[in-house]
Amino acid sequence: MSVTAERKQAIIAEYATKPGDTGSPEVQVAILSERIVNLTEHFKSHAKDNHSRRGLLKLVSQRRSLLDHLKKTELARYQTLIQRLGLRR
Repeated sequence: MSVTAERKQAIIAEYATKPGDTGSPEVQVAILSERIVNLTEHFKSHAKDNHSRRGLLKLVSQRRSLLDHLKKTELARYQTLIQRLGLRR
């Protein structure tokens, strides 16, 4: 269910704005999106796992907060990020 270290490093390399960047909103949202996708797949076979569902809702809320902040401060970065990740908004 969690993101492997290799996959996390690949995501960081893909979405980093500069070398060594792990804290930018782009990287954080990309990692959260990967975890959300993994949990969504988990629920296809474990429909009654309500404890993990709560964690999923927390992840979605955290990603939404980061995206809202990015939209409010830098609209162009927000728009490119949601296009790269394929998010609806």
